[in-house]
Amino acid sequence: MRTQVVIVGSGPSGLLLGQLLAGIGVETVILERSSRDHVLGRVRAGVLEQGTVDLLGEAGAAARLHAEGLSHSGISLAFDGRLHRIDLAELTGGRHVTVYGQTEVTHDLMDRRDAAGLVTVYEASDVALYDFGGAAPFVTYDKDGITHRMDCDFIAGCDGYHGVSRGSVPERALKTFERQYPFGWLGVLAEVPPADRELVYANHERGFALCSMRSTHRSRYYVQCPEGDRVEAWSDDRFWDELRRRLPEQTAASVTTGPSFEKSIAPLRSFVAEPMRFGRLFLVGDAAHIVPPTGAKGLNLAASDVRYLFDGFRDFYQGKSEAGLDVYSAKALARVWKAVRFSWWMTNILHRFPDTGDFGQRIQEAELDYLVHSRAASTALAENYVGLPY
Repeated sequence: MRTQVVIVGSGPSGLLLGQLLAGIGVETVILERSSRDHVLGRVRAGVLEQGTVDLLGEAGAAARLHAEGLSHSGISLAFDGRLHRIDLAELTGGRHVTVYGQTEVTHDLMDRRDAAGLVTVYEASDVALYDFGGAAPFVTYDKDGITHRMDCDFIAGCDGYHGVSRGSVPERALKTFERQYPFGWLGVLAEVPPADRELVYANHERGFALCSMRSTHRSRYYVQCPEGDRVEAWSDDRFWDELRRRLPEQTAASVTTGPSFEKSIAPLRSFVAEPMRFGRLFLVGDAAHIVPPTGAKGLNLAASDVRYLFDGFRDFYQGKSEAGLDVYSAKALARVWKAVRFSWWMTNILHRFPDTGDFGQRIQEAELDYLVHSRAASTALAENYVGLPY
């Protein structure tokens, strides 16, 4: 079998790239090691930059997003017992973010791919990448006990941090950068209205907290927890009590409690692999970089990778030029490192570290106070939060 581009991974980046390529007549096959239901069961972030929304519109997968997504023109920082709103739209000339769950993005893209009759192979095991350093790469995989071979022009590795794509690159060809944070985020989903109409990021001596949402009736809340904590140690009552302790009084009073239907602990890390191109293999999204969720950049960075790679493929197939593919890694990494810096900065000013101490806590509070009272500082935060230009 043969196709033009093999996409490894059916998360949002793989599906989005496939849909954009289909729009210009480029054939793709997506290989996914998990089942469709498992992919749709992943609980992920849901704050979309305008660039991501526009790209989904270009792929023809934004109708439900526009109907159901929540447009947010600001965020609030909570410290010293008060809320301090950052007006994103006013500071950035009208730009905003949209709250719409990553699971919903995946669902919409899957539906578009199905409607177009495009090929996705779910539960493809033992995926292996070959000869991507030359002119004739191919991929093998097992399905229902049969080994298949797929020849192609290019391979797009959209299969995440633990995927086969980056693992197929010779170690000597990669340079990696990593920062592991000494805490995690304990998150719950509950069918309750959100405590605030916008996201609230809280700095407190007991640790960080975040009030978020997926819709007007479904809330997503987080509290910073120690490294190595176990979900089983956190009853719903304990979680709600701890969350309210870390919020200003008026916000805590607005928290509606209820049984959680999903509860998990996510470790926080910053990770970048360079470069993002190896011959005819391109790394996309989490396969190449991970950011802590504090800055809401994970899915949005994957979308910007897709933007650059799609532009390169379009130049190749329509303009017979490899110039766009040649600059893919450099362009993507330039934006990646800015987002890594922003996410690291947000994480540092909002979380309680083991060595923060009373002095560190005062420094954080002074920085936050300066941030909300300086238009220049607030603008820098707002520009990064809504998304730097492509």
